[in-house]
Order: sequence, then C-alpha cells, then structure tokens
Amino acid sequence: MKTAVVQRATVVPALMIPTNQQTAVCIPTSPTPMPTTPHSSTAWLRPASLALCLCLAFNAAAADPPPAPATEPARPLQLAYESPHWLVISGPHLSGREIRINYLEAYCRAGSTDADWVEHTVIPHRVDGIELSDDRRTLRFRDTLADGVTVSHVVTAGTDEVDFRLEARNPGPTRSEAHWAQPCVRLAEFTGFDPNGPNLDDYLPKCFIFLDGRLTRLPDVRPWATTARYTPGQVWCPKHVPRTDVNPRPLSPLVPDNGLIGAFSADESMIFATAWEPYQELFQGVARCLHSDFRLGGLAPGESRRIRGKIYLLPARVPDLLARYKADFPEHTKGESNPDR
Repeated sequence: MKTAVVQRATVVPALMIPTNQQTAVCIPTSPTPMPTTPHSSTAWLRPASLALCLCLAFNAAAADPPPAPATEPARPLQLAYESPHWLVISGPHLSGREIRINYLEAYCRAGSTDADWVEHTVIPHRVDGIELSDDRRTLRFRDTLADGVTVSHVVTAGTDEVDFRLEARNPGPTRSEAHWAQPCVRLAEFTGFDPNGPNLDDYLPKCFIFLDGRLTRLPDVRPWATTARYTPGQVWCPKHVPRTDVNPRPLSPLVPDNGLIGAFSADESMIFATAWEPYQELFQGVARCLHSDFRLGGLAPGESRRIRGKIYLLPARVPDLLARYKADFPEHTKGESNPDR
C-alpha cells in the first residue's frame, strides 16, 4: 500500500462555526475528498472549497477562563493584656497594626461633671485572674473595686469586632458608689497621627458621632463646648443619664442620635466604632482617644448587673456599620436603654 503524502499547502482563511458548547470547529466548505497520491496534494485546496482551520482552543479558552485564585480568609483579630490595665487589639489589616485601650481607665462616682477627678471621682481598682487563650482570641479577668464590687470580663476577638461581656456584683452590705466606667480607646496610629504630636485635636477630622440622622465629623459639630473644670475635650450625655454624672470636660448641649462613636482610618478604608449597653456618655478626650463609657448605676447590696459592649473594625461602609449596631443594640434604636433596671 502506498502512503499518502500531503505536501505543504498555503495557509488560507478559515470559517469558524460555533457549536452549542461555545467552541469553534474547522470544517471544509464542500465535501471534497482528501488527496490520495503524492502529486495531488494541493488539488483539493481549491478556492471554491477552502479548508477550515485552526482553533478549538481559542474560543474554549475565552468561554471558560481559569478560576480566580481563592481569596484568603480574613484572619481573626488577636488580643493581649499589659500591666497595669492595657488591652491591645492587633491584626495585620488594621491601620497602625494595633489599637491600645486603657481598659479600664477608671471606675467613677456620680456627681462627676464638676468635681475633682482624683479626689472625688475615681474609685481605685485592681486586676487579677487574667487568662488569655492560646489563640489570643479570648481574654478573661476580674476587677475588684475599693468598695468591694467585682466586675468579671470576657473579651472575645472576631474577624471584624471585639465583643465585651461583663458581670458586676456587689457582695457587700452597702450600696456601691461606682456609677460608670471608662474604656479609653487610643486612636492616634489608627487615624494616622503622631501620638506625641503637639496638636491634641489633629485627629478630630477623622472622628464622628451621629446627629440629626447623619454621620457628623467632629469639626462639623456645632455648637462645640469649650468651658469646663478640665479642657479640652467634648462630652455628649444621653437623655437617660443625669448631666451631673459625666466626665468633667466640656459638656455639649447636643444629644446624639445613638450610642455610637467612631473614627475613620488614616486612608479612610476602615471604620473603628464602639458602643456599650447600658451607656453613660460619649466622649472625645485628650489622648487622641474616643470613649463610649458604660454605666453601672450604683449597685445595691447583693445586686448584680450584666453589661455588654462592642468594638467594630469594618470596611468604611456606614450603612453596614449601622446595620450591625442596630442588630447588636436594639434598645438604642428603640429608645429603650434603661441603665438602672
């Protein structure tokens, strides 16, 4: 048997006909037989019956692109605790890499708005029983106040929030004088400012509260109080708290819409925000800090009270922040916050 030999032919245009699989096949335009002798190798390539060429791969590749690489799952935030009472939140995606909180800066008496901070307001406390899980996501400890009240803390880090669960108990025979407490969140690095810079208000354009139904950055808050026992700073007191029982910094006449206070990161890509229930005040302080301070209300003998809080660290989408806040603190949006129940 003679072997058919096909000599090199001139490349000609091809007609691609899609199939129902979105690929293209190459077929001849007429049923011209293939050559069977070495001398007829180009005879079948007549202009009237050009062979169709090339390309199963081209359209197949276009129709079925390779899968995108899997997105790396968000890594949980991590916690650390440093003496005497510093809570540190860290994460590779955080602006500034970590957020430090003086937790707790102070337990406070009532009648504090125009009182000496050291001589009257602050109730000393000590911290013990500190336990941090191996994965650095759960922290437990206990505060004991000078008047005998104990406050047990469970702090849990997620991927975009830190959850606080507290239980305060008064085992003593007299009513406690502790009416509120201060977690002081330091935000210089998060907002992109030098924590040792000379202008204590440089971070204010990053900070916000909610007034008249909208997010309001602090430089746009009007009026801005300027007189108090201690200055500068700004305090916002909710309706359910006596105005005599808040931080002794300038007290705004404005009442915020809710219990959220927060700040944008240096590049505006993230939001920090915090809220507590029950809450005592919102406060912008002098350590490039923001506070949502929680309320104890003065526990009676044998009384206990549960308190909860959140720190949110989210992409900078305000509707998402508000949705999370409303789900976590329905009392605030319904006007039902009752600090002394």
